[in-house]
Amino acid sequence: MNTLILLISKLESKIIFYDRINHSISGESVGWHIEHSLKTIDQIIIATKNSNPETYKWKFNFYRLLILDILNKIPRGKAKAPKIVRPEGTINPELLQLSIQKAKENIDGWNDLNKNAFFLHPYFGDLNKKPTEKFLALHTNHHLKIIDDILN
Repeated sequence: MNTLILLISKLESKIIFYDRINHSISGESVGWHIEHSLKTIDQIIIATKNSNPETYKWKFNFYRLLILDILNKIPRGKAKAPKIVRPEGTINPELLQLSIQKAKENIDGWNDLNKNAFFLHPYFGDLNKKPTEKFLALHTNHHLKIIDDILN
């Protein structure tokens, strides 16, 4: 989770650009990408913490293998974010700072979770602790790259 903590700090450093937008890169603002990333982190960590590790079952998933193990990156524009992690309403620096703090608080206790604590990803199926960490880092980095492209 150290990688994710560093990525959250990078998101935090982009808050000053929250209202920037570049329609040739994304239809959404820098603030939207920050908030979406943080909502994703929160929802996944909460789901993983609330899971029952005894019910986790590994199952082969081609898309998980391709994205998490072979490409090691999330392709742009191929999937739509689930509604639960899509920001709605006004995004401002105060909201983003609160979301940063919430994400950092939710990470507490992660290391104590059972290795088979998991969440159900809409494309990859059940991801236990280790692949969940990898997905969270890949997803956050994916949005940081979009943010950087918006700003350049």
